[in-house]
Amino acid sequence: MEEKNNHKPKHRGKLEALDNLSLGISMVVAVAFGVGIGILLKNWTGYGWTLWIGVFWGIAAAVLNVKKAYDKAQKEFKELEDDPKYAYLKKNGYKDGEDD
Repeated sequence: MEEKNNHKPKHRGKLEALDNLSLGISMVVAVAFGVGIGILLKNWTGYGWTLWIGVFWGIAAAVLNVKKAYDKAQKEFKELEDDPKYAYLKKNGYKDGEDD
């Protein structure tokens, strides 16, 4: 029974890579939606400064997407920290280029 609980999907790595790729796309889409909302507000109200409300709203949404991705990556790194495969690096540190 425990083996079934530990089973990971076959294409999990590919799905995670696509999730990371979608970060850039979501940033562009968030800013585009913000600009669209700003243009809509400008057309409704007639004031040019309402366009900037939408632009700033889109940029804020893009920053929020980056923060969520960063928090997710930090959580994954914390999980790797407890992995026995990386226990040596945690104990002794990573030393690259010593034999050059």
